[in-house]
Amino acid sequence: MNILVCDDDKEIVEAIKIYLTHEGYTIYKAFNGLEALEVVEAETIHLVIMDIMMPQMDGIRATMKIREELNIPVIILSAKSEDTDKIMGLNMGADDYITKPFNPLELIARVKSQLRRYTTLGSMESQTNIYQSGGLVIDDESKCVTVDDEEVKLTPVQYKILMLLTSNAGRVFSIDQIYENVWNETAFSAENTVAVHIRKIREKIEINPKEPKYLKVVWGIGYKIEKL
Repeated sequence: MNILVCDDDKEIVEAIKIYLTHEGYTIYKAFNGLEALEVVEAETIHLVIMDIMMPQMDGIRATMKIREELNIPVIILSAKSEDTDKIMGLNMGADDYITKPFNPLELIARVKSQLRRYTTLGSMESQTNIYQSGGLVIDDESKCVTVDDEEVKLTPVQYKILMLLTSNAGRVFSIDQIYENVWNETAFSAENTVAVHIRKIREKIEINPKEPKYLKVVWGIGYKIEKL
């Protein structure tokens, strides 16, 4: 597996290279966002570890550019003082984040987790009972919902709402459409009912429910699960 490590701190890049090379990965290096894009274009990269604050092009913009063409996992590196940028990175397409200074064992575990999900995605998509958006996965046969490999417990109504939206990722559903599909009744003043369930779902599947990565509101129209 080929991993691109991008950080303007060369010592961090070299340290990560040592850890991951020891695990059998091939490491490519870049020191700003522009260099990262050049490597991704020239080489077959299976995962990117991307710093946020870098010269010429920061990690947020580079991640957005990568996402325009590829669905490979992107792990954001962030300092503790960069929480806002970290959340922005997740919203712009990153799959996970690691806070500096990081534990090498945690780094390796997160890399393996993302690569495992990426390499099994093709076989999962061939199964009609599996629905996925980024780290959010629903197995409709077992009624199991996981986010970043962690099982999420939902009520039956919450599950039906999430299943409706995830199985139609990218499509916006109005409040009335959600209500009628889930409750099988004609919608009448359903705003509060649906809004409460949406809030509860976000609390369970989002890292920061106020800055959701998956379950997005489209103001004046309704809700959707982002297609990641």
